[in-house]
Amino acid sequence: MYSMPRSQDLEKLNILHIDMDAFYASVEERDNFNLKGKPVIVGGLSNHGIVTTANYEARKYGIHSAMPIFIARIKCPNGIYIRPRMHRYREVSREIFNILYDITSLIEQVSVDEAYLDISQLGRDPIEVSQKIKEIVMRDIGLTMSIGISYNKFLAKLASDWNKPNGIKIISQDMVPDILLPLPVKSVHGIGPKSAKKLNNIGIYTVRDLMYLTEEFLVDLFGKQGGEIYYRIRGIDNREINTERERKSLGTEITFSHDTKDKEVLKTYIRTFATEISESLKQKRLHGRTITLKIKYGDFTVKTRGRTLMEEVDDEKIIYETGVSLLDEMDLNESIRLIGLTVSNLSPSTMEQLSLFS
Repeated sequence: MYSMPRSQDLEKLNILHIDMDAFYASVEERDNFNLKGKPVIVGGLSNHGIVTTANYEARKYGIHSAMPIFIARIKCPNGIYIRPRMHRYREVSREIFNILYDITSLIEQVSVDEAYLDISQLGRDPIEVSQKIKEIVMRDIGLTMSIGISYNKFLAKLASDWNKPNGIKIISQDMVPDILLPLPVKSVHGIGPKSAKKLNNIGIYTVRDLMYLTEEFLVDLFGKQGGEIYYRIRGIDNREINTERERKSLGTEITFSHDTKDKEVLKTYIRTFATEISESLKQKRLHGRTITLKIKYGDFTVKTRGRTLMEEVDDEKIIYETGVSLLDEMDLNESIRLIGLTVSNLSPSTMEQLSLFS
């Protein structure tokens, strides 16, 4: 437990991190009342399928994202397994973001179910604002969210994970670094499983242990990322809210809860992304020419591969096949933490595309 920040401290807590609770599964429950109270697992249903999202009832069985479906079925044979409906999740996401933009225009959308908000211009108690957002989204959309409140992005995101589901958590300046000290090092943004293992190997398990390391030592260990980690655990994160909304590309990505180098799992995500991107392109009446695959390894090294096609496309099959071809060019000897697919070089669909045989 901790005491509530003073009113003057609340004025400095202008960053909210909003994260919908088990979003895909929650949308399925909302759309089908018969799913309420049952373990719901959303993901590819083939032998090579993976879990995209599991509701909290399913998580009691040890189900998590990126878990192969066949393992999930062993752990939870009575679960309700549902194929993702990306178009539906995007529809609901738009409804949620319409509500958020009624609150403030200073929004950085991270994904369909996650965003940072800067509420400094409102001049209102951040707890009041957070409660109001939760109330409106529940009333109008019927879904819960968790909100983290702090004075920078790192701490706000950390706070939103604290009381899931349906929670609100504040991390104020006077609580840092004490509130962080007991946390495992993997809780720090920038420290993945491989980096955590590297730290564990030298006896560093918690943020308290990490505080004893010098900035120079962390930079030697992790490069530039080490310097960011040094300041982050001391409550310093100068990243700004990026409100750029001009659509120069369409894409999506996911960070796995467990790293993987299973190519079939990665291809399943590429297929899901291709479907989602294709639907968005068609809805926005856009075509794209450049397809880019992004992967982040367990040590946070990022690699991208892109290909510019001869013709503009919005076709799911072409996007998927190109994405898989790009994956074939990537080094999969190391485990993957994140995968993403983007279509860029966009232009309006002003005329129907002619087939090769027209």
